[in-house]
Amino acid sequence: MAASAETITHQADTRATWRELRTHHKKIRTVHLRQLFADDPQRGERFTIEAAGLFLDYSKNRVTDETIRLLLRLATDSCLPERIEAMFAGEKVNFTEKRAALHTALRSLQGTSVFVDGENVVLKVHEVLDRMAKFAASVRDGEWLGHTGKWIRNVVNIGIGGSDLGPVMAYEALKHYSKREMNFRFVSNVDGTDVVEALRDLDPAETLFIVSSKTFTTLETMTNAQSARSWLLSAFANDVRAVAKHFVAVSTNAAEVTKFGIDTGNMFEFWDWVGGRYSMSSAIGLSTMIAIGGDHFRGMLRGMHQMDQHFRSAPLEQNMPVLMGLLALWYNNFFGAQTIAVLPYEQYLKRFPAYLQQLTMESNGKSVTRAGRKVLVDTGPVYWGEPGTNGQHSFYQLIHQGTRLIPCDFIAFAAPVNPVGRHHDLLIANVFAQTEALAFGKTSGEVGVEGTPKWLVPHRVFKGNRPSNTIFAERLTPETLGKLVALYEHAVFTQAAIWDINPFDQWGVELGKVLAQRIVPELESETEPPLKHDSSTNNLIRHYRKHKETA
Repeated sequence: MAASAETITHQADTRATWRELRTHHKKIRTVHLRQLFADDPQRGERFTIEAAGLFLDYSKNRVTDETIRLLLRLATDSCLPERIEAMFAGEKVNFTEKRAALHTALRSLQGTSVFVDGENVVLKVHEVLDRMAKFAASVRDGEWLGHTGKWIRNVVNIGIGGSDLGPVMAYEALKHYSKREMNFRFVSNVDGTDVVEALRDLDPAETLFIVSSKTFTTLETMTNAQSARSWLLSAFANDVRAVAKHFVAVSTNAAEVTKFGIDTGNMFEFWDWVGGRYSMSSAIGLSTMIAIGGDHFRGMLRGMHQMDQHFRSAPLEQNMPVLMGLLALWYNNFFGAQTIAVLPYEQYLKRFPAYLQQLTMESNGKSVTRAGRKVLVDTGPVYWGEPGTNGQHSFYQLIHQGTRLIPCDFIAFAAPVNPVGRHHDLLIANVFAQTEALAFGKTSGEVGVEGTPKWLVPHRVFKGNRPSNTIFAERLTPETLGKLVALYEHAVFTQAAIWDINPFDQWGVELGKVLAQRIVPELESETEPPLKHDSSTNNLIRHYRKHKETA
């Protein structure tokens, strides 16, 4: 019987396996990838894995068979299999908020069962999915009409955090599959420019807003929603009946939704066991479903489910998310690498690194263990990146010849979504060339025989030994996107299990929000308010008030 998630606790670097890894690292830290490949002619074939239609080449990592063996033992020592089962079974693994973390249930097959507090939540999930599909079809097919009887041609998603990053990433990633006669915009920043620019060229009579906020009280989201409401009503002589035809809600707060003017029949529910950064496969994905249609949306869910099942059932040594999580941890905790670059060689995935920033850093940006003790090792590397080949002409210089070790994930596809001449061969040639150059570099001897002047040789040497993964798939489809998202979700979970932290809460975002609510009335007060902050904050408030009056 699996151990309860609540009973599993440890400190990462106090375990015997962790100490063995430190000793092992000292032995191999200076071994070059050139040597590892020379010693093992089959390395490029052996250090690969296929799962759920994805292919991972991790041979260009600074690891040996012994490294992998020790990392896998560390995962076992950390009770990773038990943690995985606890999450899928609906245990309250988000123990600080006393919640399950069941994003995997959002893509469970119809007819299966996942219980939370005695209730089969899969039934609810598919009820909402069916309602979403029906609504999305009515908008796409022109059955849902605006207040004046016009077709809806513009959809504006208003949210923030997971209610924005997932939908905008998925829309951009799957734009090829979207209904091109429609426009999709996304508003998240409380900066007024965001909503103004999103609405500036839209016809209110043809615009539908999706307001995504679980509580319907999120400051940024509701500020933007109220501005959008005012913009709409100004076009309809303040006829509040128009709100119900141009606004729908993704929320659980029926009272606030009704107060806003939205028909609760057009409120799509999600649940407290769905974290914001894991919510794109819930009703938060309504804008995605309208854009690409119900069939493609369900295809994305199928891809997620396939990776979920692989993560849950595959042995650790053949488990793609586990291996990716362990490799990231290896560089973070033993080589001192502070960042990981995600480099998709697919223009449609231009927002994927930004999406991963929230997924990885909000999840694992923690400094205390589940038991409330200080974490004794570094957690949560910084994730960043841009699509290739753009990055090659900006930050790749730092990766190749800089002083920092930056592990890289390259994402590529065998076939292009848009075949155009030689473009795709050139694109993929760059993927292979970059991983080869990072791994093997160019020695001073190789530079010298090219006739390079002696004084210039040091500047043209590439040290190499820079690690990378290459993730390959056949083509970017909704199903493939789902697999990629779930792959990284579960890699993040793997690291959290070993660091013994809770990847499902985010208390770090709360303090700033609370303090902002205190400062707002001090900025808006008609008279000079008494200020009780530190001297810097007090001075900044006074400076702002002074210049606000004269601007």
